[in-house]
Amino acid sequence: MAAGPAARVRLIELTDADVLAELYATNREFLAPWEPRRDASFATPEGQSIAVRGLLHFYEQGSCWPGVILTDDDAIAGRISLNNIARGAGQYASLGYWVAESHNGRGLATQAVAAMLDIAWSLGLHRVEAGTLVENQASQRVLTANGFTRFGLAPAYLRIDDRWQDHILFQVLNPADAQVSRA
Repeated sequence: MAAGPAARVRLIELTDADVLAELYATNREFLAPWEPRRDASFATPEGQSIAVRGLLHFYEQGSCWPGVILTDDDAIAGRISLNNIARGAGQYASLGYWVAESHNGRGLATQAVAAMLDIAWSLGLHRVEAGTLVENQASQRVLTANGFTRFGLAPAYLRIDDRWQDHILFQVLNPADAQVSRA
């Protein structure tokens, strides 16, 4: 991992919409193989304002923890979220993240995932899961560096880059949960 700025994570704010719009517009081709296909309006300040409002609504409902990835100089370098937070017997969430191409390869994603796991555990979650495209070895390294283990393959799991694609599934358990049944 190349030396670079340390990553931090904070809750997304409506005032982030302009910067996120610029990041999405600048990184459209870079992110295309890894993200759902989106209308061009998504990468506009208005599109991001709508998206951020939606994320904050889900946050208020307790079903999402949407964040931005910050460098040590407070520049937004990407996005990270705990999605589909499930309570009850499950106590889990799904992790999603991306880092802008200009910040890629500096360890920011690895650091941001570690910070997000701290948030997940503080929320009382037992498990965080994540899926990567089969060929996304960089993201797989980020996850394994944070203690995630592979637990399966999901055929045609998500519609990414406008086609249903297989994903490798990973999970990490809250280390504070000492009594885990391993059947």
